[in-house]
Amino acid sequence: MAAVVVGGGEAAAAAGGGGGKKRGASRSWILFDAAGEERVLDADKYAIMHRVDINARDLRILDPLLSYPSTILGRERAIVLNLEHIKAIVTAEEVLLRDPLDDNVIPVVEELRRRLAPSSATQHDVEGAEEDESPFEFRALEVTLEAICSFLGARTTELESAAYPALDELTSKISSRNLDRVRKLKSGMTRLNGRVQKVRDELEQLLDDDDDMADLYLSRKLAGAASPVSGSGGPNWFPASPTIGSKISRASRASAATIHGNENDVEELEMLLEAYFMQIDGTLNKLTTLREYIDDTEDYINIQLDNHRNQLIQLELFLSSGTVCLSLYSLVAGIFGMNIPYTWNDNHGYVFKWVVLVSGLFCAFMFVSIVAYARHKGLVGS
Repeated sequence: MAAVVVGGGEAAAAAGGGGGKKRGASRSWILFDAAGEERVLDADKYAIMHRVDINARDLRILDPLLSYPSTILGRERAIVLNLEHIKAIVTAEEVLLRDPLDDNVIPVVEELRRRLAPSSATQHDVEGAEEDESPFEFRALEVTLEAICSFLGARTTELESAAYPALDELTSKISSRNLDRVRKLKSGMTRLNGRVQKVRDELEQLLDDDDDMADLYLSRKLAGAASPVSGSGGPNWFPASPTIGSKISRASRASAATIHGNENDVEELEMLLEAYFMQIDGTLNKLTTLREYIDDTEDYINIQLDNHRNQLIQLELFLSSGTVCLSLYSLVAGIFGMNIPYTWNDNHGYVFKWVVLVSGLFCAFMFVSIVAYARHKGLVGS
């Protein structure tokens, strides 16, 4: 592995000297090539466009200031990857990774450094030799897919470990604190579910289209251009690369059968994408299960709240019935308590106790009747 070299001259030269900083904002990139060397490039977008031969529309997808969904684009000479925080450009012999000092990108840089190193420097067994047979762009693509799947899987595991205890606590005790905690977790789950869904949809779209997968075979295109079958007048795609000759030689040997009639063979890439599609689909299933658990908890909470409301309604019915009966009793008391001289009030003092007794019994009977009728109609519980 070669030492890291910080380079800015190439970007400035490609952008036209000092004027490049005015035309395009400088961004930090780290470059890995097929020879195992790595460099840090402080290059603007024009230098990057010139180096990998992509247009501004494709490079705009990698702008962290713009919100673009997860995308894997196959171009004639490059693969443009926008997978959450992983923003990279892969060619047949180079990988350019944006913002390598970002905390979430550092593990990707380390994995690229390990996986893209020459096999003689890192592995000496048969398995390492077989791994080296894969095209360079597929090894780089595998690293990025593995990184994003692991990242989203880890976020999902963290969310599960926090959500399930919070939901169980909410079912046992409904409080403002628990409700607010679950609300925040549900909001985070919704955002994470959308991110995972976008990655899954992009992989599914690639798997459903053989032509899109064929566009990702950069080594095959490079070998076809360098092959005698394609003539000697093919374009020089990477004039500034010191490893182009060795890469063409390896790609030519690996793609000899492809040139003679297997141009649409995408089985190797399909197996790679299928593996990570299943992994991201498993993550999405976990989030779906968590969403269903949250929905079930919400239904349970709503049932509990409905039950409490029904109990309050029953209490209100009892109180209203009692109020009506007492109102009748008060009506009788008010009639006999009016300070108006009546002749039938004279010499009838013994009737007072009967009026009080009969009025009380009548009101009690009326209250019991109302409650019995409500129970008979199922308006209150037994």
